[in-house]
Amino acid sequence: MGDTKAVARPVETGPANVPAWDLSDLYAAPDDPALAADLDTARRESESFHAAYAGRLALLSGEDLGAAIARYEAIMERLQRALSYAQLYFAEDMADPERGRFQQTIQEQYNAITVETLFFTLELNRLDDTVLSAQMNHPSAAHYHAWIRDQRVFRPHQLSDDIEAILHEKGVTGRNAWIRLFEQTLARMRCPLDGVDRSLTDLLNMMSHSDAKRRQAAAQALGAGLGERIELLALITNTLAKDKEIEDRYRRYPTPVSHRNLSNRVEDQVVEALVTAIQSAYDALAHRYYRLKARWFGAEQLDYWDRNAPLPGRAERQFTWAEAEDTVLQAFRRFHPTMADVAKPFFARRWIDALPRPGKEPGAFSHPTVPSVHPYILLNFYGRPRDVTTLAHELGHGVHQQLAARQGALMADTPLTLAETASVFGEMLVFRAVLDGETDPDQRRRLLAAKVEDMLNTVVRQIAFYEFERLVHEERREGELAPQRLGEIWLQVQRASLGPAIRFHDEYRYFWSYIPHFIHSPFYVYAYAFGDCLVNALYNVYRNGFERFEDHYIDMLQAGGTRGHHDLLQPFGLDARDPQFWRGGLDVIVGLIDELESLS
Repeated sequence: MGDTKAVARPVETGPANVPAWDLSDLYAAPDDPALAADLDTARRESESFHAAYAGRLALLSGEDLGAAIARYEAIMERLQRALSYAQLYFAEDMADPERGRFQQTIQEQYNAITVETLFFTLELNRLDDTVLSAQMNHPSAAHYHAWIRDQRVFRPHQLSDDIEAILHEKGVTGRNAWIRLFEQTLARMRCPLDGVDRSLTDLLNMMSHSDAKRRQAAAQALGAGLGERIELLALITNTLAKDKEIEDRYRRYPTPVSHRNLSNRVEDQVVEALVTAIQSAYDALAHRYYRLKARWFGAEQLDYWDRNAPLPGRAERQFTWAEAEDTVLQAFRRFHPTMADVAKPFFARRWIDALPRPGKEPGAFSHPTVPSVHPYILLNFYGRPRDVTTLAHELGHGVHQQLAARQGALMADTPLTLAETASVFGEMLVFRAVLDGETDPDQRRRLLAAKVEDMLNTVVRQIAFYEFERLVHEERREGELAPQRLGEIWLQVQRASLGPAIRFHDEYRYFWSYIPHFIHSPFYVYAYAFGDCLVNALYNVYRNGFERFEDHYIDMLQAGGTRGHHDLLQPFGLDARDPQFWRGGLDVIVGLIDELESLS
């Protein structure tokens, strides 16, 4: 960023009356006595739990095993409530060192307390199949069948209790500490532009500005800011990749993605089929669309900062927060009243933080917290149509999390692949509602183009991210990767996925370094593509008038983590193991590009 001086000021704000959330349903403040009391209670209950059950699980009756799991579930819910509050409080302003210290303190207490309960899942996994089968005959144990099933898939990769305890406790000074460093580095990053210090969120938003010069300036300012920090960001990436490689080796995971696939309850061959289908369709999807978009801009190529630019000509429609709320709730209600009824309190009770501000987490999420409270949603709302679909996406998560809460703290969570299905389906409902309500041909073209770009970002771009991770983790086994090499891999996968109609400039080699999923959740990214293609298939079934589709869909969300994707898709006549399944999902995107070409 050179010697340019800039005056700090808040990020560019969006429409008026955009809400910030109220976290008091969790705790009133970091010094709330209820928070300290919950941690103290959890500590005492964990010690009592360890004394009652450690080394005795094989001797328990089925009824007693069910009671033990229920006690474990209650302890984990109490602890997760405290940790969720700390995470959300930190997300409000990740540049604030006091918030960072608070989150770290709660995380350390969480880890110290759960050392007492760590034995439980380890010992459960060591139970002989015959012993466990007899215990599962009792209804109190059978209630937790799905959770036990999902725990025991990790049996071959479990280490000794002592090693598991060391890994668990050292997490706060190892992996979690590096993640915190990454988050705070980017939250505090300010890049001068037009005499003003800009945050990461501000610059990413400006890269969708209608003014081409503003997009370029934002992109180059961001590239310069990342470039100045690239040695640190590369060190974080290398350290976490090596940390993962060491643990994977001891746990005997054959590939870097194996643990993620087990966690997602999806077979390796299903993920391979998804990745292969999308990579083989790069030309029919991204290459074709960006050639078309370049022609709209009167050029042979688009600069990378124009990839998500609004189309030339008239400005895209802007939404107030009230309009966004009404659009989403109406679309949800038309599909099924339950979806709107569950979504409405998010607005009425301030469970959403949509106000852009310095230090706030730049992305978007729906945090499920615990079943006894409710989820909280974070996004940055500037009034663009894309922000409305982001709101719908996160509310899809929120509705799913609320409906699944009835399964309890251990079985409410769904694999990432299915979690993204609910969010993308909500997004699709809102997009179709907005498109169907638009009669102006030019605005319809703009909406279709924005939707295609969102789908390419969800499908093509996320699989390119997956390929970047795969190459980095494989190469990291041979030694540390220099920042230059990381940039080369990044440009390689970006050129392959986006195609020759996108022109990359030198500073773009640094843009891998702000992607949070690479740091927080290795190989998370393919879940977006999985969910998008799955939703395309589901939506086609819905549009074709499948009998009682809406009720089947609500039932799918209520199942939480109790059923895998085979069982959940069976009522709709879909099977993700079928190679043609993924091609059908991609054909939906091809059809939208066809429609755009006809409008052009």
